[in-house]
Amino acid sequence: MKAQYGIKLVIIDYLQLMTSGKKVENRQQEVSEFSRSLKLLAKELGVPIVALSQLNRGPENAPDKKPQLSHLRESGSLEQDADIVLLLHRERFAEQGENRNDAEIHIAKHRNGEMRVLSVLFEGHYSRFSDMAKM
Repeated sequence: MKAQYGIKLVIIDYLQLMTSGKKVENRQQEVSEFSRSLKLLAKELGVPIVALSQLNRGPENAPDKKPQLSHLRESGSLEQDADIVLLLHRERFAEQGENRNDAEIHIAKHRNGEMRVLSVLFEGHYSRFSDMAKM
Protein backbone atom coordinates (compact mmCIF):
# COMPACT_ATOMS: atom_id res chain seq x y z
CA MET A 1 0.00 0.00 0.00
CA LYS A 2 2.84 2.40 0.84
CA ALA A 3 4.49 1.89 -2.57
CA GLN A 4 1.22 1.77 -4.48
CA TYR A 5 -0.15 5.03 -3.08
CA GLY A 6 3.05 6.77 -1.96
CA ILE A 7 1.92 6.99 1.65
CA LYS A 8 4.43 8.93 3.75
CA LEU A 9 2.31 9.76 6.80
CA VAL A 10 -0.94 8.55 8.37
CA ILE A 11 -3.01 10.88 10.56
CA ILE A 12 -5.90 9.66 12.73
CA ASP A 13 -8.25 12.49 13.79
CA TYR A 14 -9.12 11.41 16.42
CA LEU A 15 -8.53 8.01 17.99
CA GLN A 16 -11.59 7.95 20.24
CA LEU A 17 -13.89 8.28 17.20
CA MET A 18 -12.75 4.88 15.93
CA THR A 19 -14.88 1.81 16.54
CA SER A 20 -13.98 -1.78 15.84
CA GLY A 21 -17.48 -3.17 15.44
CA LYS A 22 -16.36 -6.07 17.65
CA LYS A 23 -17.85 -6.85 21.00
CA VAL A 24 -15.31 -5.80 23.64
CA GLU A 25 -15.37 -5.74 27.42
CA ASN A 26 -15.03 -1.98 27.65
CA ARG A 27 -14.03 1.10 25.69
CA GLN A 28 -10.58 1.22 27.28
CA GLN A 29 -9.82 -2.25 25.94
CA GLU A 30 -10.99 -1.24 22.46
CA VAL A 31 -8.83 1.91 22.41
CA SER A 32 -5.87 -0.18 23.63
CA GLU A 33 -6.36 -2.52 20.67
CA PHE A 34 -6.39 0.45 18.27
CA SER A 35 -3.21 1.75 19.84
CA ARG A 36 -1.37 -1.55 19.43
CA SER A 37 -2.70 -2.02 15.88
CA LEU A 38 -1.54 1.44 14.85
CA LYS A 39 1.92 0.77 16.29
CA LEU A 40 2.15 -2.47 14.27
CA LEU A 41 0.85 -0.73 11.14
CA ALA A 42 3.48 2.00 11.46
CA LYS A 43 6.22 -0.63 11.65
CA GLU A 44 4.75 -2.63 8.76
CA LEU A 45 4.39 0.38 6.46
CA GLY A 46 7.53 2.13 7.67
CA VAL A 47 5.70 5.44 8.05
CA PRO A 48 4.89 7.60 11.05
CA ILE A 49 1.34 7.54 12.35
CA VAL A 50 0.04 10.62 14.15
CA ALA A 51 -2.97 9.76 16.30
CA LEU A 52 -4.83 12.67 17.86
CA SER A 53 -6.45 11.90 21.18
CA GLN A 54 -8.68 13.66 23.64
CA LEU A 55 -7.72 14.14 27.25
CA ASN A 56 -9.86 13.20 30.21
CA ARG A 57 -10.94 15.89 32.69
CA GLY A 58 -7.72 15.55 34.71
CA PRO A 59 -6.16 18.86 33.63
CA GLU A 60 -9.24 20.76 34.82
CA ASN A 61 -8.69 19.39 38.32
CA ALA A 62 -4.91 19.93 38.37
CA PRO A 63 -3.66 23.02 40.24
CA ASP A 64 -1.75 24.33 37.20
CA LYS A 65 -4.33 23.00 34.66
CA LYS A 66 -1.51 21.52 32.57
CA PRO A 67 -1.99 18.17 30.84
CA GLN A 68 -0.01 15.08 31.83
CA LEU A 69 0.46 11.68 30.16
CA SER A 70 -1.98 10.19 32.64
CA HIS A 71 -4.70 12.46 31.23
CA LEU A 72 -4.84 10.66 27.87
CA ARG A 73 -8.43 9.55 27.52
CA GLU A 74 -9.60 5.93 27.73
CA SER A 75 -6.27 4.15 27.64
CA GLY A 76 -2.93 3.84 29.38
CA SER A 77 -1.72 1.95 26.33
CA LEU A 78 -1.58 5.19 24.31
CA GLU A 79 1.17 6.35 26.65
CA GLN A 80 2.92 2.98 26.49
CA ASP A 81 2.72 2.39 22.71
CA ALA A 82 3.61 5.90 21.52
CA ASP A 83 7.17 6.86 20.63
CA ILE A 84 6.40 10.54 21.08
CA VAL A 85 3.55 12.22 22.96
CA LEU A 86 2.91 15.93 22.51
CA LEU A 87 0.41 17.64 24.80
CA LEU A 88 -0.98 21.02 23.85
CA HIS A 89 -1.71 23.49 26.63
CA ARG A 90 -3.39 26.82 26.14
CA GLU A 91 -4.92 28.86 28.92
CA ARG A 92 -8.65 29.30 28.42
CA PHE A 93 -8.80 32.52 30.34
CA ALA A 94 -5.61 34.57 30.42
CA GLU A 95 -4.88 36.76 33.39
CA GLN A 96 -5.35 40.44 32.72
CA GLY A 97 -2.34 41.75 30.77
CA GLU A 98 -1.18 38.32 29.57
CA ASN A 99 -1.15 37.30 25.92
CA ARG A 100 -4.21 35.12 25.24
CA ASN A 101 -2.48 33.58 22.21
CA ASP A 102 0.44 32.04 24.10
CA ALA A 103 0.44 28.25 24.18
CA GLU A 104 2.78 25.43 25.12
CA ILE A 105 3.56 22.11 23.53
CA HIS A 106 4.73 19.67 26.18
CA ILE A 107 6.92 16.89 24.83
CA ALA A 108 5.67 14.50 27.50
CA LYS A 109 7.31 11.42 26.02
CA HIS A 110 10.12 11.03 23.51
CA ARG A 111 11.51 7.54 23.22
CA ASN A 112 14.71 8.76 21.53
CA GLY A 113 15.01 12.32 22.74
CA GLU A 114 14.44 14.81 25.49
CA MET A 115 11.22 15.89 27.14
CA ARG A 116 10.70 19.63 27.29
CA VAL A 117 8.19 22.43 26.81
CA LEU A 118 8.02 24.53 23.65
CA SER A 119 6.49 28.00 23.69
CA VAL A 120 4.28 28.65 20.68
CA LEU A 121 1.90 31.32 19.47
CA PHE A 122 -1.66 30.40 18.54
CA GLU A 123 -2.70 32.14 15.33
CA GLY A 124 -6.43 31.53 15.41
CA HIS A 125 -7.17 33.22 12.09
CA TYR A 126 -4.95 30.57 10.42
CA SER A 127 -5.79 27.74 12.86
CA ARG A 128 -2.09 27.13 13.45
CA PHE A 129 0.64 27.35 16.04
CA SER A 130 3.94 29.11 15.30
CA ASP A 131 7.32 28.75 16.98
CA MET A 132 7.84 31.81 19.18
CA ALA A 133 11.61 31.35 19.06
CA LYS A 134 11.55 32.22 15.36
CA MET A 135 9.53 35.41 15.81
